[in-house]
Amino acid sequence: MRILSAIFIFVFAVLSISVFAQDPAKKKLTQYQPRIEGEWWSITGQPDLGEFSSDKQQPVDFTVWQAKDDTWQLMSCIRGVNSGGKGRLFYRWETKNLKDTAWTPMGIAMQADTTLGEENMGLQAPYVFKEKGKYYMVYGDWNNICMATSEDGKTFTRTKNISGKPSLFAGPRTNPRDPMVLKVNGIFYLYYCAHNAKDDRTGQAQGSIYVRASKDLIRWSEPKVVAEGGSAQRQTQWYGGDIECPFVVQYKDAFILFRNQKYGKDYLNTQYSSDTPLDFGINDDKYLVSQLSVAAPEIIYSGGQYYIISLKPGLNGMKMAKLNFEKVR
Repeated sequence: MRILSAIFIFVFAVLSISVFAQDPAKKKLTQYQPRIEGEWWSITGQPDLGEFSSDKQQPVDFTVWQAKDDTWQLMSCIRGVNSGGKGRLFYRWETKNLKDTAWTPMGIAMQADTTLGEENMGLQAPYVFKEKGKYYMVYGDWNNICMATSEDGKTFTRTKNISGKPSLFAGPRTNPRDPMVLKVNGIFYLYYCAHNAKDDRTGQAQGSIYVRASKDLIRWSEPKVVAEGGSAQRQTQWYGGDIECPFVVQYKDAFILFRNQKYGKDYLNTQYSSDTPLDFGINDDKYLVSQLSVAAPEIIYSGGQYYIISLKPGLNGMKMAKLNFEKVR
């Protein structure tokens, strides 16, 4: 057993090194910043959760994708629901036309499964992507980053690890959440955030944005910090709130990170443009290019146009606008 364990550790170490290897031939950095074009339009409102409905409920972190039947799907974590535990569940909307102003409510999509080790009513921040005709959803269960899959892009079934649980990994720090996946040159990069259990009052970064890499969506490398600290750390609503909702877009030869600091009427999101998906600035602003009054944004590309979807300032639904990227001069 010791020999097999040693072989596994060696293979995993090699995988981690290979997926995080960077091209030593560095090019001149070309940066891009996002620009919202035109007016926003509303796409969802407060959902009817039936027995779980509450006057305190808020649609928060969400994901948008196109299902097998070409309909557009939006799934959101709804927090503050009338339940026990952490008071969160997933709700889904659907539309045929991406530019519709009132997407059709489709009902509660998923709740935590405590029999599989998920925190009671603790589901957080789903993200859906398609790979080789199959749909994958990564999400947080309060303590782990988990995965589910779907054939039609609407109904998802949890995948299970060797322990029979949907967890892919946990840590470092507490409450790993807000995962998203970007595929670059055959490698899947899974970004997520986590923070300290308590504010250590040192003035140092209390949370980080991490990335783990995989070639098969099964084995994942050890975590690497890609962003923390900098001026965004001083613009948050709570000690671990400056690294939330990481979303990375590849535009030409650049990688743009959207990093959230505030929700609500004063919502704020900071963007960083880097030439690598593995570094957006550690305790500095060297890649910072812009800020937008949006919260938990997701970027999609359809019909030759980028779109940005954001939470509304009242945390009572989502809105959409056209988005472009322009070179930073």
